[in-house]
Amino acid sequence: MNRFVLLVPAAVITILIGCAASNDPIEAKNIDAVHEIFSEIWSKGDVDLIGDLYAEDFVGHFPGETVYGQGGILEEVKRHRSAFPDWTEEVEDTIADRDRVVIRFTSRGTNLGEFFDKPPTGNRVEISEVAIFRLSDGKIIEQWVFPDILSMQRQLGKSEPQR
Repeated sequence: MNRFVLLVPAAVITILIGCAASNDPIEAKNIDAVHEIFSEIWSKGDVDLIGDLYAEDFVGHFPGETVYGQGGILEEVKRHRSAFPDWTEEVEDTIADRDRVVIRFTSRGTNLGEFFDKPPTGNRVEISEVAIFRLSDGKIIEQWVFPDILSMQRQLGKSEPQR
């Protein structure tokens, strides 16, 4: 009986780990690349990695704007980290299928710089986001980002959107 009690949790853990890992080496490489942009570029500001992880012809679909190329994402990261110097992005869920990776993540930071032409509030924010990535040859070629903007506006003390 005691062996059975010990074997069941071990079997469940083994099954869960097996389901979470991709058997496709390309999918696994794509997941690693996307996870690295969250941990290193957006959370730590290591913009030197942009050339390794984003394609030269990258297209980023962000709320209210589209950015192009490695230079476009570089400016987006710098602008955002200037407004939120302690910005971090924590991956909560990852789904991959062939050349696509979908991430649900939580972003946190303190607004200490100008953000969308508004002065800093000093407020700390925590928002949920979803992003979809398309990759080729291990580099991100397209990205769609869906942040909870209403929650961010409320936490920054901005007025409610008009209905």
